[in-house]
This record gives sequence, structure tokens and C-alpha cells, in this order.
Amino acid sequence: MADQAAEVSVDDLLPLEASSELERLAAKIAIHDKAYHQNDAPTITDADYDALRQRNDAIEARFPDLVRADSPSKRVGAAVREGFSKVEHAKPMLSLGNAFSDDDIEEFFERIRRFLNLDTGQPIEVVGEPKIDGLSVSARYEGGKLVQGATRGDGTTGENITANLRTLTDLPQIIGAADVPDVLEVRGEVYMSKADFSALNARQEAAGNKLFANPRNAAAGSLRQLDPEITRARPLSMFAYAAGDISAPFAPSQWTFLDKLKAWGFVTNPLTRLCQTAEGVIALYRHIGALRADLDYDIDGMVYKVNDFAWQERLGFVSRAPRWAIAHKFPAEKAETTLNEITIQVGRTGALTPVANLQPVTVGGVVVSRATLHNADEIERLGVREKDRVIIQRAGDVIPQVVSVVIDKRPDDTKPFQFPTTCPECGSVVVQEEGEVVRRCSGGLICPAQAIERLKHFVSRNAFDIEGLGGKHIENFRNDGLIKTPSDIFRLPDHRDKLEGREGWGDKSIDNLFQALEDRKHIELPRFIFALGIPHVGQATARLLAKQYVSLKGWIAAMEDATIIGSEAFSDLTNIDGIGPAVANDIIAFIREPHNRDELERLNTLLDVQNFEAPDENSSPVAGKTVVFTGTLETIGRNEAKAKAESLGAKVAGSVSKKTDIVIAGPGAGSKLKKAEELGLQVLSEQEWIDLIRET
Repeated sequence: MADQAAEVSVDDLLPLEASSELERLAAKIAIHDKAYHQNDAPTITDADYDALRQRNDAIEARFPDLVRADSPSKRVGAAVREGFSKVEHAKPMLSLGNAFSDDDIEEFFERIRRFLNLDTGQPIEVVGEPKIDGLSVSARYEGGKLVQGATRGDGTTGENITANLRTLTDLPQIIGAADVPDVLEVRGEVYMSKADFSALNARQEAAGNKLFANPRNAAAGSLRQLDPEITRARPLSMFAYAAGDISAPFAPSQWTFLDKLKAWGFVTNPLTRLCQTAEGVIALYRHIGALRADLDYDIDGMVYKVNDFAWQERLGFVSRAPRWAIAHKFPAEKAETTLNEITIQVGRTGALTPVANLQPVTVGGVVVSRATLHNADEIERLGVREKDRVIIQRAGDVIPQVVSVVIDKRPDDTKPFQFPTTCPECGSVVVQEEGEVVRRCSGGLICPAQAIERLKHFVSRNAFDIEGLGGKHIENFRNDGLIKTPSDIFRLPDHRDKLEGREGWGDKSIDNLFQALEDRKHIELPRFIFALGIPHVGQATARLLAKQYVSLKGWIAAMEDATIIGSEAFSDLTNIDGIGPAVANDIIAFIREPHNRDELERLNTLLDVQNFEAPDENSSPVAGKTVVFTGTLETIGRNEAKAKAESLGAKVAGSVSKKTDIVIAGPGAGSKLKKAEELGLQVLSEQEWIDLIRET
């Protein structure tokens, strides 16, 4: 399943495929993090690593409910290597989100504007600086004296490299200025210049020692020597660029902070600039990109940070990255190869995804043999055919995508690709709903690809998470007639005799599986709803439904009532913030199917589906209440307001009903405010809302 999901573009992934792909990416990125951060010996290029990260982030953005506990988006770097003592960072050393295009940068600015509720013409000052390809470090000063140095490590815990950092001439040992705070933590990047790297490798070669692969490896390896005298003999440099733990603020902005660091003896990058607009940032990116080859140190992009520290505080963080900063990476590589064959894969909901099977080619140091073609429309847009010479790239997708056809190299005997009209798995008719790009198999439960993938989804990590029952087991059990529906999984203990003697199933394995099944009979309502595999109902939507309807019985009853279009139950469903008519219709379509209702009844008799625990009513003044924002919010942005409300345990709805508790009305509030007044609901101004939640 993971291999199949890896071949599908992010836009075409189904929830189960996305879950499987996130599991694969988490494992793969962890391996590369260890190679890069812990062993200083990366096994893939930066562009390919960025592609892994970007695919993971893109999937999580599309399926926020599928974010794993071990997600790379929650992890920075790798664990501390043996040989160094550990240092707990007072403030986490987080990584940055990535941008790969001008559109990404413009969206970064727009996100800031929306979140902070800024006027269209209000400038957003951003500090832009080259992204150094080196090793991130932190230097802690107390009373103006350097007392501790550390690597980033996993972002929370780093390696104690104090003695090694003391050997760097770019890092002051003592800051004699009177205005230095009692505690000052300065963060930066240690690197080796290209000239120094060449000289070091020449010395290594003359001495018969191993050569370093690149300046970044040389810098990281030199800084992490157990003998600091080896570090002292290596030509290392450092640019300071950020603050960590500080006992007292001494600058209102990133720009003035950098000025102060320079005054205290730190080295900052001379190419750093202050920009006012997205256009200015993009122009700086182009300028530095043109200089890149002539710089005496390696860079792999630019970093942009909101200048105003007060704005940074308001913007805060999402997962492992700040909202107020982003890395703008330089382009990844492309390559030309032959497309040998186009094959079709069938996903859990029947989506047919075309895959280009390529003549293996190396792109950025990685051998590639498959690429996604997304859908039939993309094949038509590209005009791609089997046997064509094609250009592929690995920017933005782990599995490459075909970006163009080399028409003048097309063989004479090629023919346009005919997208199948019947499913390659079951022979059912392929359909395409109006307004949809994806073509789907109409076979439903009779299609083995869909049936197996649905069962795999049911037992997946974020659903029932049944230990000892993996994808291969599901395939084998279904093919052998042991299971056909999810409820059959929990009846496996009735068929022990059919498991005994199977390859890989000894008494202990069987006992462990049966115990896991017994344990998973008790499940939280959000997990249960997610496990059903309803189209477009991921973990976040499942949680919203559980939060709204509390119990399985209450949810099923409400959904049955909602099958009547125009009913109050349907209005209540679509009124949940984050659930629109399209998602509601998918849920209703699921409930309307008799075999789905029968299966729900069977599962209900076999399982203990636990009610959703409502938030403590005493935890905040709005916990458990349904709130609606309407009109213009002048102090905080709409997204910021919603995020705050939900963090305090409130339910945010999209429209006003008799079940609404509080309506926050700003200027321009119209029909929602009128309806709230007619219903006699509590109406607050934006300031009254802020005053209400201020203490929490």
C-alpha cells in the first residue's frame, strides 16, 4: 500500500493512501535526518530531502486529521549522537516551512495579512537573508560570558559542543557591552567556506585521509569532534541570525536585533536585507540566486522573517515551524528519460490514477523509475504517450512528476493513450461525476482493490490501529474468504482453526492478535467514525462530528435524520464549521446505503464505542459553547479568532441557529446578527469577546 500511495500525487490521494504515505515518509525522513544531523553523512541531495518534506507537509495540509504522532512536521533534526552530553534547549530550535515558487511567497504574505487582520495596503516588513548550508548551533551567554554551546539536535535536545564552539573566531567569548542582558542565547549557522573546504581536502588527500563530500559535511564533522583541538585546526566560520532564550528584551525587531549583535562582536550575513513587500522579497531572491555561484559559501535558498517581534509573538507557531518565517528554496533538478508504459492504479474509493513507468534515470542523485501523471486530464494536457521522451522533476513531490514531452524526439509509431473505460481490477464501468477530474470504478464493494483498501484503512494506525494485523494480512484473509467486512475482523477469534497452520501464524501470534482485537473493542468515537472510511471524512472531520453529536447512537440518529434534505438535522450538520454541503452529502450517501447501516449495527453490537468527552465547563468561560463570528474583526484576524476559540474548548459554527450560544459581531454584520437578535442569543462585540477570554 505504501509503495502504491507513493506513486500518487498529493491532489489525488485518498485518505487511506494518504495515511499509508505519511507512515512511509515518516520512516524515510527519520532515516535521512539521522544520516544528516547525527552522522553528518547525508545519503540524498538537499533537493530530494526537501521534496520528501514538502510531500509530507502537502499531505498533512490536505489531510490535517491524519497527522501522525511521529510526523516529521513535529520533529526537527535527529537525536543526540553518543559521545556528547545532552543540552535541553530553553526554547526549541525549530525548523522552517518551505516555499518553492513566487506564488508560495505571495501566499506567505497573504497568510500573515489574514492572520493579523492587516489592511491591504499596510506594509509587511520582512528580513531576508541567505540560507546557509551548514550546522545550526546555539551559544548561551550569562553575564556576558559564553557558558554553553549546543547543536540543534532534534530541536528539543542538542549536543553539548561548548569546547568546540569556543574555537570559532566569529563567536565572541566575552561581550563587554553594558546593555547585554544577563542571559543571551544567540543562534546561527556554522559553515566552511569553499576556499577553506578545498584547502582542507587537499591536506586530507596529502595525508592519505578520507576526503569530505562537501563543505557542509566538513563543517558538521569538524564541529562535532570529541577532541576540540581537531575543531580548532579546521577553518570554521559562523553567521549569527536569531535569538533563543533571553532574560530581557533589547530590540523591537529582527533588524535592530541583528544590528545589536554586530555591535557586540557577532558576524551577521552582509547580504541580509529589509524588504517591504512580496515583490521585494522575490527580487532579493533573484538577486542572491544570481550571485550564488560566486559566493564563497554554499547556500540552498533564502530565509524570510517578519521583522516586528510583536507580530512574531502574535503569529506564533504551527507544528515544528513558526508562522512568521519561511525558507525559499532554490529549484530542484530535472532530467530527461523515456516513458515506457502508462499503468493504472485503483484506490480505496475507486479513483483511477495513471502512473508513468520510466526508463530509470538519476535525478539529483536518486534513481527514478516511476512518476505520477495525476489523472486523465493531465495526460491530455501534456499530450504524453507511451515511448515518448519526457522531462521529469522532483520539486514538490517525492515521486517525480512528468512536466513536459520532448516532441521532437517522439517515435513515429506512438499513439495517444486511451484511458480505460472499465476498471482494470474488476471490469466495472469507469465513471466521472460532473465537476470532478478523477475517474472512478463503479464497482464499489465488488471491486477487490477498493474492498481491500477499505479494510486496510479500518485497521490503520489512526483508525483501529490493530497490532499484528497489517496490510498483507488483510489481503490474505480477504482473498481466502476469512473477512469481507470490518465486523468480520472482530469475529476472527471464532475461526482460530482457520488461522492455525497458516504461514507466520503460530499459537503466540494468534493469541497476540486476538488480544489486540479484544483491546480494540473499546474505541473512541472520533477514531471509529474515521475508521469507516467515508469519503472526505478524515480525522479532523471525524472529531468535529464526535464533538457535535457526542455518542455513536446520537451521531447515527442525527445522520439518518439529515438524509432528509432541508431538514433541521441537515442544517445542523452543514452548520459545523469545517463541514460544508459536499462533505455532508458524502456522509449522508454513506448512511443511506443499506449495507453500511447493517454494518454499523453489527459493529455497534461487537464494540464499545466511547462517547466523546466534552471539555470541562469550568476550564474557560467558553468551553463547550457554540460560537459564531460575523462581520469584520478589526483587532484580530478571523483565523486567529477561530483558533483561539477552539483552543479554549468552544465549537465554532458557520451560521446562527437556536443552538448557538454566542455571536461575536463586528462592523458589517448582516443576516447572522439579525437572526441572533431574533433568537435572543448573546451577542458580543469583538472587544467584549476579547475581554471575556482575556484571562484564559
